[in-house]
Amino acid sequence: MNDLARYVALDVPSLLAILSMMAVTYGTRVAGFLVLRNRSLSPRATAVLEAVPGAVLISVIAPAFTTTNPADLAGLAVTLAMACRFPMLPTVIVGVAATALLRHVL
Repeated sequence: MNDLARYVALDVPSLLAILSMMAVTYGTRVAGFLVLRNRSLSPRATAVLEAVPGAVLISVIAPAFTTTNPADLAGLAVTLAMACRFPMLPTVIVGVAATALLRHVL
């Protein structure tokens, strides 16, 4: 087997796991659309749905609060400072870039 074929080869269980995750993700999006398409949401329900992306992001970065790695802690501080002044997209971009740079330097 040549190097390229070895690099891109996936075993069957991994491929099935990836395809299953894709189907479930797509299915939840389609189901949410089909269930809510003809309904008007209350302001409270709208606020809950708008808070979900931030909650998911927090669940991903929350473990960084418990690290002892100085680069991760400094990157976290940069991200928190950005979050106080800027919208989510620039905050995420700068936070990821700062953490990568700090990991490289430190």
